[in-house]
Amino acid sequence: MCGRGGPLPRLIPHPLFFAVTAPATIPMRPSQPERIGLLAGWGRFPIVFAEEARRQGYSVVCNAIEGMADEEMSRYCDHVRYTPLARLGAAIRFFHKHRVKRVVMAGKVHKQVLFSPWRVLHLMPDLRTLNMWLRHVANKKDDTLLLAVMREFERDGMQFESALTFCPELLVKHGFLTKRQPTAAQWKDIRFGWEMAKEMGRLDIGQTVIVNDTAVIAVEAIEGTDQCIRRAGELCKRGNLVVIKVAKPNQDMRFDVPTIGIQTLQTMQEAGARVLAIESGMTILLDEPEVIAMAERLGIAIVSLKSEEVQLRVVA
Repeated sequence: MCGRGGPLPRLIPHPLFFAVTAPATIPMRPSQPERIGLLAGWGRFPIVFAEEARRQGYSVVCNAIEGMADEEMSRYCDHVRYTPLARLGAAIRFFHKHRVKRVVMAGKVHKQVLFSPWRVLHLMPDLRTLNMWLRHVANKKDDTLLLAVMREFERDGMQFESALTFCPELLVKHGFLTKRQPTAAQWKDIRFGWEMAKEMGRLDIGQTVIVNDTAVIAVEAIEGTDQCIRRAGELCKRGNLVVIKVAKPNQDMRFDVPTIGIQTLQTMQEAGARVLAIESGMTILLDEPEVIAMAERLGIAIVSLKSEEVQLRVVA
């Protein structure tokens, strides 16, 4: 003990004092990226969407349709499950498990399986799918089926959006995409076939018509665009086919948006098609630089048009 007038004693606080009075350090939890559900069908579009969504910082949870979606979707998505086409309940539970609230569709869903022998045994639908079918499926049109599927997901609190919300740059721009342009005779075929294709879309039959010399050679139905082009090549051996692919009137951009890519050009080359006319601002163009380079190499003209200009005698 110090005497009178001596230095004050040095006080050393007990460690417990700091534990009680020091401001607590709250660990910061890393922010979780928003999860986007992807219903993936056939083709490259689901892959392109998944890559772009992840680049933007989203976590992609993919329910891939078994037998249609790419077998390596796990390379492009954070969580993947392959589910048979008619197991709607399983797909919904998978998205619930991963807390998905926003969902997009990408890729083609082949309907041929709906017309196969013993289809019920082959598909083995679950109760959720059977319930949807009985309540909402009056026919087997694309719009009827896809809207019914969307309604089931929305009943469980999931909202469908257009995949193009995340990658709008995929929509084809207006004008000539290739140096080669249609001839006068091919413009005549474009004008002739455009109205036919729009009417097929309005009836929800298909989006593609193949024309030669103002005659409709083939119309897309359940088989899809590539098979339609191949059939046209078999029916018109002289080639010089014009392929017209358009959006449906009042197209729902959440699903079934017209899509072209490398595979389209390869099929056209096999069938002898020389012109591809598509609808600007309403058609998805995948891998644009590669598609244009291939078209130039194959001598295929690609032109992107607006409906209102097609009927003009001279197209700018």
